[in-house]
Amino acid sequence: MASLQDQLLKAGLTTKQKARQANSDQRKKNKQKRSGVKQDLSLQEKVKQDLAKSKEQKAKKDAELNAEKNKQLAQKETHLRILQILQHHKLTRIEGETEYNYTFNNKVKKLLVDVITHKALVNGRLAICGLDDTTYVVTSETAEKIATLDSSIILVQNDKVETNDVVEDDPYAEFQIPDDLMW
Repeated sequence: MASLQDQLLKAGLTTKQKARQANSDQRKKNKQKRSGVKQDLSLQEKVKQDLAKSKEQKAKKDAELNAEKNKQLAQKETHLRILQILQHHKLTRIEGETEYNYTFNNKVKKLLVDVITHKALVNGRLAICGLDDTTYVVTSETAEKIATLDSSIILVQNDKVETNDVVEDDPYAEFQIPDDLMW
């Protein structure tokens, strides 16, 4: 009985050079086995490792995409929550003839308010918030709540509080200063 190699040579499916190369490779493998040197991983093991590596990379990529989606959802939820707070707590009927200037999106804006609202804005009892190109006038407590969510929404929130402290030794205490005094 002839070997498989001889049968392939007779059929013309291989050449003597290829047969010698195959014998040489087989001898090298056997020698490496006897000497204790690990032979190259078989093709199946390489494929398994490649599949495991690609699965790991895919799982890592999916985790990053999920984290990004969750981050975007959290930002959208915060935005909607702030919008809901502003719409619910905004002050209405504050229109008047007194101008109050503030900056919004790097532009100076003018808000026409009544005298009481103007004093409250100056003294820090009221604040101005801006979201989606809309301005809201809210109380300072509401502004503090919004600042915990996103401080960039707060446009104007003064810390100044009006005090009516009278100095006891003031020699001009009994004289009032007129409101329309011009220097």
